[in-house]
Amino acid sequence: MTIVNKTGPLPLLPDPNAPGLTRRIGGTDQTGKDVEISVVEERPLTIYLNSQEIVTAMTIGDYPEYLAVGFLKNQGMLRPDDIVTQIDYDDDLEVVVVRTERQTSYEEKVKKKTRTSGCAVGTVFGDMMEGLEGLTLPEAEVKTTDLYKLAKEINTLPSLYLEAGAIHGTVLCQGGEVLVYMEDVGRHNAVDKIAGWMFLHGIDAADKILYTTGRLTSEMVIKTALMGIPVLASRSGFTAWGVEIARQLDLTLIGRMRGQRYVCLAGEARLTRDAVVSGEDEDRKHRRKGALDD
Repeated sequence: MTIVNKTGPLPLLPDPNAPGLTRRIGGTDQTGKDVEISVVEERPLTIYLNSQEIVTAMTIGDYPEYLAVGFLKNQGMLRPDDIVTQIDYDDDLEVVVVRTERQTSYEEKVKKKTRTSGCAVGTVFGDMMEGLEGLTLPEAEVKTTDLYKLAKEINTLPSLYLEAGAIHGTVLCQGGEVLVYMEDVGRHNAVDKIAGWMFLHGIDAADKILYTTGRLTSEMVIKTALMGIPVLASRSGFTAWGVEIARQLDLTLIGRMRGQRYVCLAGEARLTRDAVVSGEDEDRKHRRKGALDD
């Protein structure tokens, strides 16, 4: 893979019809009738940094280069000034190797792993919290009109979630516009793909919003903060530790977004309530059918 500083056409959106992401599997329904449905694929991806094996992640298999770079960046193994010289991906071996100009060695770090509550068993290395010391997030502004526009648009975009379910989405936004939408079996993987995209293309995080379909956990808050993004929003709920860390970092944390309803539990100073809140009937119209608050 040749590293370039061009992002290509935006928005970058999921392709539900891409080969290898789902398969058709037969079964029976509640009446005993034969049915066939689309089921999301799940496959291992082993990530190397130079010559060292770092981790094996379970993923749907798209954008392996972004996933690998984003994971390494969010774990503090890629520094902001690191130069990625090459990324080699072998589909048959299910291996991606990220090569850098700087020599790296993380044997001790790799030994310290914490399994998180994220779906598909997210992995956080034990000293990840150290990257938050002295971190100051940008004093950005987030308008409620932009939040409502984003929530409505994201719920109508093509996605594997609509095709097969059993998947999480994370969206990088600027104002009321969608830039990049990534999906995976674990929300942490979707975030890492976005982090990798931002790192490889030199994208500024100061004016961005990260939107996720899943829970606002400690891992989600930490990764968002390490990416330098000041606002994290979700249609789902919170964990107490996630809220506590967001308050310590002054990260704007917005959850339980349904239509024009939401709850902000941290970083409220960035919010500009510039929208006229509509009635209950209008609120229901923008709720996604079958959306689960997990």
